[in-house]
Amino acid sequence: MPRYQTSQIAKLAGIHPNTVRLYEEWQLITKPSRRDNGYRIYTDEHISQIHLLKVALRGEVLQNGLRKRAIEIVKAAANQKYDEALRLNDYYLEEIVLEKEKAKEAIGVADFIIKNVVIEEKLSLTRKETADYLKISIDTLRNWELNGLLTIKRKANGYRIYDEKDIQRLKLIRTLRCANYSLMSILRMLEALEKNSQIDIEEVIDTPRPTEEIVSVCDRLLSSLDELEQDALQMKQQLLQMEQQFNHNLSL
Repeated sequence: MPRYQTSQIAKLAGIHPNTVRLYEEWQLITKPSRRDNGYRIYTDEHISQIHLLKVALRGEVLQNGLRKRAIEIVKAAANQKYDEALRLNDYYLEEIVLEKEKAKEAIGVADFIIKNVVIEEKLSLTRKETADYLKISIDTLRNWELNGLLTIKRKANGYRIYDEKDIQRLKLIRTLRCANYSLMSILRMLEALEKNSQIDIEEVIDTPRPTEEIVSVCDRLLSSLDELEQDALQMKQQLLQMEQQFNHNLSL
C-alpha cells in the first residue's frame, strides 16, 4: 500500500496540511504511524477517511443532533470499525427520513389550518394569556412579533390584544417552528398567503426569494434534508467500499 507524507495526503485530499493534523487531533482519521525520524505515515485508508469526512460535513442541517450523528460515523471509521460505522449510518439515514416526514407533516397541518379556519369563540387575550393558551413562552411570542410574523393591535390604553385571527396565525407559526422551519421561511410563506391564498405552501416555504441576502439552511429545509439524505447514501457506499478495501482492519 502506498505511503504518503502530510503534504502529499493533504494535496491528494484537497485540504491544507494543518487540517490533516487537526483531523488527527480530533480523532476524525486513524492515528498515523511514524517513521524513525518522527514523520507521519499516511495511507490510502486515510484518504478515504478524509473523503468520508468531507461528505459527512457537507450537509448543513444541524437540528436534533444530526451533525453529531454524522461525526459519530466518521469517528467509527477512524477507529477502523467499519461495521459499526455502517450501523450508525443506517440509523443516521432513518433520522433524516423522520425529519423529512416531520417537515412535510407540518406543511400538511399548516395547509389544513389555512383552509379550514373555524372561529369557535370570540377571543381577546393579553400577551401572557395568548402565550399560555398556545403553550409557548412570552419570549417566543415576542420574538415572532419582532421578526414581523405578526402585527398586534392595541387597546386604547396601549396594551396588546390578540384576537381569534391572531391565534390562528400563531398556531400556524407554532406548527412550522416545531418542524424547524426558519422564521424567514415562515414569514415568506405568510406574506405570499396575504397576496394569494392558493399558493403552493411547500414550494414557497422552501424557495428563498432573490431579495433575501442571507439564506440559512432552514430557509430551504426540505431541499436541505433531501441533500442530506443523498449525502448519507453516498457515505454508506463509501463505507461499504472502505470495508471491502480495508477489511483487514475490521474489528472482530
